[in-house]
Amino acid sequence: MHLLNLGILAHVDAGKTSLTERLLHTVGVTDEIGRVDDGTTRTDTLALERRRGITIKSAVVSFAVDGMTVNLIDTPGHPDFIAEVERVLGVLDGAVLVVSAVEGVQAQTRVLMRTLRRLGIPTLVFVNKIDRRGARYEGVLRAIAGRLSAAVVPMGTTEALGTSAARFVPGPGPAALDVLADRDDALLTAYVEGTLTGERIGAALAAQTAECLVHPVYFGSAATGAGVDELVAGIRTLLPAAGGDPGGPLSGTVFKVERGPAGEKVAYARIFSGTLRVRDRVPLGEESGDGQGGARRERGAAPGRSEGRVTGISVFEDGDDVRADTVQAGRIARLWGLTGVRIGDALGEPRKREAHLFAPPTLETVVVAGPGTDRRALHLALTRLAEQDPLIGLRHDEVRREISVSLYGEVQKEVVQATLAEEFGLRVSFRRTTPLCVERPAGTGAAVEVIKQHPNPFLATVGLRVEPAPPGAGVDFRLEVELGAMPYAFFKAVEDTVRETLGQGLHGWQVTDCTVAMTHCGYSPRQSHAHQGFDKSMSSTGADFRGLTPLVLTEALRRAGTRVYEPMHRFRVEAPADTLGSLLPVLAASRAVPRTAGTRDGPGLLEGVVPAALVHGLEQRLPGLTRGEGEWESAFDHYAPVVHGAVPERPRTDRNPLDRKEYLLNVTGRTGN
Repeated sequence: MHLLNLGILAHVDAGKTSLTERLLHTVGVTDEIGRVDDGTTRTDTLALERRRGITIKSAVVSFAVDGMTVNLIDTPGHPDFIAEVERVLGVLDGAVLVVSAVEGVQAQTRVLMRTLRRLGIPTLVFVNKIDRRGARYEGVLRAIAGRLSAAVVPMGTTEALGTSAARFVPGPGPAALDVLADRDDALLTAYVEGTLTGERIGAALAAQTAECLVHPVYFGSAATGAGVDELVAGIRTLLPAAGGDPGGPLSGTVFKVERGPAGEKVAYARIFSGTLRVRDRVPLGEESGDGQGGARRERGAAPGRSEGRVTGISVFEDGDDVRADTVQAGRIARLWGLTGVRIGDALGEPRKREAHLFAPPTLETVVVAGPGTDRRALHLALTRLAEQDPLIGLRHDEVRREISVSLYGEVQKEVVQATLAEEFGLRVSFRRTTPLCVERPAGTGAAVEVIKQHPNPFLATVGLRVEPAPPGAGVDFRLEVELGAMPYAFFKAVEDTVRETLGQGLHGWQVTDCTVAMTHCGYSPRQSHAHQGFDKSMSSTGADFRGLTPLVLTEALRRAGTRVYEPMHRFRVEAPADTLGSLLPVLAASRAVPRTAGTRDGPGLLEGVVPAALVHGLEQRLPGLTRGEGEWESAFDHYAPVVHGAVPERPRTDRNPLDRKEYLLNVTGRTGN
């Protein structure tokens, strides 16, 4: 049986979920077409999704067409939920990118197409809403080819465009042959010699689509069904089926985790290789396994990884998920019993993991419990939400009894608030959204504390040197002492504590892009009194190294100095040329720095960078400044030093190694030796 795991992606309001409903109706899965406005869609199952008319969580539904089973994955379109899209992309065999025939290519469309091409995911384009007033054909094709930098193959033309009678007339024209022949010399030769056949063109189209060299473009309407039959045919004939060896070692990826009716964890996983059975024990996690692969019944998990036993499996068939005893390579399944599973976990043999496809969240806000809201219940609820979206990034401040969450934007904040109210019965509000800054070392600094020398109260010697590293390098920990100089567990305790301590620098922000070298080490071996057991007060333990390392590292950072950097977004604004005069002063007041300006086929064009904290305000003001015709596109670009106003400080949530007396009191119960 042929399988295809297909993603439906689009910018918000392009009609992505409506197209999903039309596809399910066309292939006979549903008798009636669900409507977003009525809240009756098959894939938007959350009450909040149906009320707001947007997709928040990815959803899977299956259908069969001419011997092929298609697992259709509907994804969010709003950029605030881009993390949900990122998790889905890694399990796809192909995609349909939906574009509105009225609004055309939007900012999110560009982001999605760039990522699909980077991952090599074969993609069809469906231009929706041809029945709407203002729908365009040639203009949208030019925008797809130009703004998406994509080689497009129009799969037909339209008639009665912009009316309820609009329809798609299938049949690639001469332009399609030109695009294909540019990438296939044999095809060009056959054309010149007059031996070219329709079958040869179809084979070239399928081959180049599978290699992501070209993108077939269909026009239609999810509302009327125009062009949908042709799209289904394209899905069946142009997108490659899922691969994988059912007899190979088990390898899969968890892309979604939800809670069942009884509160149990349910994991959604794509199986790339092997076969998983009920009652199998399977290694979980991101670290490399032992190379044996396969589901395990008796043997332990690989070092550094957890293990779970699968108690239930369901697979997607004919619009529903049905219980099964096994799931084989190529399929998507729901799994029960993996209590420790997390989004992004590898099942069995880990696959090569892609770097983050999209930028991490750059905003943060404090969750404020409302009247009568139990703080413990709030903590549990937010933890549950973080299971479903790890990038929420909970941060607990025990001193102030506050919880912060990291976010992509204001809409995501509203969704978190509504979810807490509806699913958990918790009323909350939020403080003002602030940017998530980072710290980087300004220079090189070193510090050392020696065992049994004042003022070191710990039975450990730790010396550390901190140096700047290039932007984007992250944190690199290295040893400049012999690995055999002390037990490995002590080195591991130092490294783990270094990485944890760097979560809060001199100004409270995460310290990144640095190298930390361990320059000194020492310990007190296991000792005991005569005829007595091990004496902890005379011998070093991991707690000594975990207690001393924050003091040494903080002192090294203090000597190096750190600078605070704020997140910057690159922006692109298209607006009527005569409105740029009123737009530029507003951009300047928001500390935006235009780098290029010009015109593009009439509209004015501005590109540059702006602090992430000010993006939301500019987006809200843009329509009024541009008569509603302005188009804003922005995404995280880099971190820049804070040069305006006071250096932002972030309240600390650790034991504050900046204050030695307070830190020692918290850690050891005393302020010195």
